[in-house]
Amino acid sequence: MTKHHFTYLALGDSYTIGESVPLHESFPYQAVQLLRKEGLHFNAPEIVAKTGWTSNELAEHILHTQLSEEYDFVTLLIGVNNQYRGLPVSDFKNDLVYLVKKALYLSGGHDHRVLLLSIPDWGVTPFASDGDGKAISKAIDEFNAVCREVADTFNIAYSDITTGTRKAADDHTLLAPDKLHYSGKEHAHWAEKVASFIRNTVAHPEKEK
Repeated sequence: MTKHHFTYLALGDSYTIGESVPLHESFPYQAVQLLRKEGLHFNAPEIVAKTGWTSNELAEHILHTQLSEEYDFVTLLIGVNNQYRGLPVSDFKNDLVYLVKKALYLSGGHDHRVLLLSIPDWGVTPFASDGDGKAISKAIDEFNAVCREVADTFNIAYSDITTGTRKAADDHTLLAPDKLHYSGKEHAHWAEKVASFIRNTVAHPEKEK
């Protein structure tokens, strides 16, 4: 894969836009900055995400959004609002299959250019202190099991960021000021995972064959 400028599309919800932190601290922007520092030329990431979106709402929005025909890399992080609203995991799976197929299409059919990120665990945040944090964490695990299954089915990369977000139970510097979303410090961890995925793909152009 040899290009002068790479393109990156990030699909998701509040975690993708970096709710409660400056845009440049969101993980798509931090990932691009990391890669630029390494000499890779990236356009600014294109983000299709909104706080509160479920998988179905993201899918609906994509249907009515004018996107480029192809992107070099696509990441997908969705599902927390399905869990928050108590929506069926089975419906999430159907939506996720559609979204992954769409991501593959937007990546030109290259499965090694698509990365699915696991859902962060908001059950450990102060925002969830009035509820059952353990039940939330268990539900998040069930949704993430679907994420991993779908990633395996379509042979795309999957990255676990959930484990790291659970450290916020003891380290509130990982949380944004709203005590529900995550700080730029935690987004940096996700950005490194995204950058590593892209770095590895760029370094192995034989995958394009």
